[in-house]
Amino acid sequence: MSGTTQILDLNRYDPATGGGSALLQARQRHAGASSVLFYADPIEMVRGEGVWLTAADGRRYLDVYNNVPSVGHCHPKVVEAIARQAAQLSTHTRYLTQVVEAYAEKLMATFPAPLSNLVMTCSGTEANDLALRIAAANSGGRGVIVTRAAYHGNSAAVNEISPSAWKSRGPAPHVKLVPEPRDAGFLAAVEAACAELREVGLSCMIVDSIFSSDGIFAEAPGFAAAVAAVRAAGGLFIADEVQPGFGRTGAGMWGFARHGVVPDVVTMGKPMGNGYPMAGMVTRPELLARFCEETGYFNTFGGNPVAAAAGLAVLEVIAEEGLIENARDVGQFFREGLADMAARTPAMGEVRGAGLFIGLDFIDPDTGAPNAPKASRTINALKDKGILIGAAGLYGHTLKIRPPLPFSRENAETFLKALGEILTN
Repeated sequence: MSGTTQILDLNRYDPATGGGSALLQARQRHAGASSVLFYADPIEMVRGEGVWLTAADGRRYLDVYNNVPSVGHCHPKVVEAIARQAAQLSTHTRYLTQVVEAYAEKLMATFPAPLSNLVMTCSGTEANDLALRIAAANSGGRGVIVTRAAYHGNSAAVNEISPSAWKSRGPAPHVKLVPEPRDAGFLAAVEAACAELREVGLSCMIVDSIFSSDGIFAEAPGFAAAVAAVRAAGGLFIADEVQPGFGRTGAGMWGFARHGVVPDVVTMGKPMGNGYPMAGMVTRPELLARFCEETGYFNTFGGNPVAAAAGLAVLEVIAEEGLIENARDVGQFFREGLADMAARTPAMGEVRGAGLFIGLDFIDPDTGAPNAPKASRTINALKDKGILIGAAGLYGHTLKIRPPLPFSRENAETFLKALGEILTN
């Protein structure tokens, strides 16, 4: 599609420019073509604390982008839990351990019935790969419906349903792309995709329930009806909660709940361990049992004692510090400030989002067309002011505002002031 942007190219360092520090040259030499770094001049980070990151030159940056340390960089409670468990027991998953079952019990209490089985993995990619296999085993089909700028991971199977990661290829015959849910046309697109996949059999529709890579569409008109259409066609609904999960939307623990639906499968990742690599998949017992009848599955490190200790600390911090409520209140304040600025700034388009997950479009003031260069310039100008931010959307013209959950009104005001100065000057 003309003008679309590949997710790994958004705000990416271009190695063709050459030069740079010895550390940068070492990264390029070791990682080769797989190296992905932010900014034209990459930053060497040495410390994180709360919503702040500190670079090697001593400069502090306000992190308005990173959802991995969702309860704050290097949160003391999470750090202590990891260190304590690593000093006591760190092993594979074939033994009984109290901390793993304590974590599972606390996590599963946040899900609606009948979602009661948990499989822990090490990454969101693994969780989504397993979810696809469970869907296929239960539906008997291979067809998958995803949004046209989706990203769900990087294994062979999951990359096939991650169009925002494709460079020189289109969708496989068993994958159908639908537009992001801007309006009621989403339902019609999903119904058409169900019909087109009838020959190979519909396996599932998988979406990130805030449509992050598509440009953040929190309200998603027609979404619940589209899920019903998928089920009527014999498919399952997989909610990818790697981005909106763990309280980020400010309306409970999980993003899918905002849409009034209960998924067949839920996948989780990045913020689950606040930086410790852990992820998971939740589903109904009968769906997991059907898969396990035909496939022996285990994960050596997924759900190991150290991961469980990290995850348990994250859940406790979310509750103790009222981070879901903070996401709701600060997110509303933030969106209102951005909307007020957009009303006075022709280059700013829609402001969308829920909680501390906000999308801000940049547009051509005359035509309303997506303006990715403006977004890119703004991202780098904010970096110069000590603020880290990213981009999203099919055309790369949407600021993806997704700070750690302890983000405060004062932090939001810092961002709004800096953005106003950039757009004015």
